[in-house]
Amino acid sequence: MRTCPLMLLCLFLVLVVCAKSDPDPLQDYCVAATQSSQTFFVNGAPCINPANAAPSHFTTTALSKPGNTAANPLGFNVTLTNIRNLAGMNTLGLTMARVDIAGNGLVPPHTHPRASEVTILIKGSLLVGFVDTSNRLFTQQLREGDSFVFPKGLIHFLYNLDSKAPALSVSGLTSQNPGAQLASAATFTTKPSIPDDILKKAFQINGQDVSRIRKNLGG
Repeated sequence: MRTCPLMLLCLFLVLVVCAKSDPDPLQDYCVAATQSSQTFFVNGAPCINPANAAPSHFTTTALSKPGNTAANPLGFNVTLTNIRNLAGMNTLGLTMARVDIAGNGLVPPHTHPRASEVTILIKGSLLVGFVDTSNRLFTQQLREGDSFVFPKGLIHFLYNLDSKAPALSVSGLTSQNPGAQLASAATFTTKPSIPDDILKKAFQINGQDVSRIRKNLGG
């Protein structure tokens, strides 16, 4: 009995529609270990026997203490949960963050390539915002108790409007490993360096500007 080509096409379309896409990666890249003797690597962390799970695996004090904003020239500190300080979050697809920002401190424009973020202001006053792919800026001044959402992969920032008092916010991110890439550092502090001619043309600056920015950013 011959199979009708139309039936095969319909079956193929059904399989395509019903098939699930690959899960989002938890790292920037995963080079295939074709020559390695290692049996396998997992995209995350292996699990303990569920029978050995305890309440302590699902709680953490990692976000209870202020971060050291003085150690950062921009005046901010981010403390994250991870599988080492909150083992129960493994495979749940989320991360929590405590963000301490000194007076006039700035969390500079950055992206999370694998996560959307929602932040709630606990203390202080913040100006927050993100830029969409049409270069439209969405910005808002937050007061205590206000929340703001940063869509996945878009450049965003948090700025403490108060010149003296610190600000504190808590964020939730929709990935176990959201990643963070500062726009300035990703451009001017790469190893090896992006060629000067590219940076001069892209930012319409001269060679001295490139050198000065690299130096200021520690590149």
